[in-house]
Amino acid sequence: MTDHVLVAVLDGVMTLTFNRPDKKNAITDAMYGVLADSLTAAEADPAVRVVLFNSNGDSFTAGNDLMDFAAANASQGGAPIGDERNVGRFLKCLARARKPLVAAVRGQAVGVGTTMLLHCDLVYVADTARLTVPFVNLALVPEAASSLTLPSRIGHARAYAMFALGEALDGKKAEAWGVANEALPEDEVDGRALHAAQALAKRPLGALTITKGLMRDAEHLAARMDEEGGLFAQRLKTPEAAEAFAAFMQRRPADFSKVG
Repeated sequence: MTDHVLVAVLDGVMTLTFNRPDKKNAITDAMYGVLADSLTAAEADPAVRVVLFNSNGDSFTAGNDLMDFAAANASQGGAPIGDERNVGRFLKCLARARKPLVAAVRGQAVGVGTTMLLHCDLVYVADTARLTVPFVNLALVPEAASSLTLPSRIGHARAYAMFALGEALDGKKAEAWGVANEALPEDEVDGRALHAAQALAKRPLGALTITKGLMRDAEHLAARMDEEGGLFAQRLKTPEAAEAFAAFMQRRPADFSKVG
């Protein structure tokens, strides 16, 4: 267990709070483990009717902790992001979640911080929030089935610009494009999301879960996650990825011209 993810259950709502503000809530393997275990427990616990994601500090999450991620990848020989890894477990939990998922987003939501929102049923963002999916910048590919979910939500051209050019989505545009339900002043986001989660917790759970199941093809999403995970693992072994990660560590622009 890690205190970098806080878990609380009250009145039918399980709240999962990113609690690593000094690192912009960058997610480690241990944090993914807590998230996966908590979502699994939520599905099995009749006392939990809704899951709410939120954060402490000025960022929702900076995405993967790259140092922790690189170390985990090296120790596992670049294995695909499958169910045996905590990140893979978490992503599959998102895909297969039957109970409602709600998110409150303030500040940066990088990589998985954005792609996980595409599996949430209600999303409330600060109008100053900044959502990015900079996988191509790191010579990688999308994950969390976002190669399906993002273009289906906002269209191919907009999604490709976010993936390939690293273009950011601010809170107001996230609302306008259908990624978020509502963009709010930053100090109103957590309260609005909690109110929505509490309202869902009072709805008939059977009807909620069936409705969600009709709206999503969970196994299709899980299969795309497997496909993306295999390609992601392959990309990690490429000279392009080596240059991207070296540039990140050295705080310089990457030069992909020298790796073909």
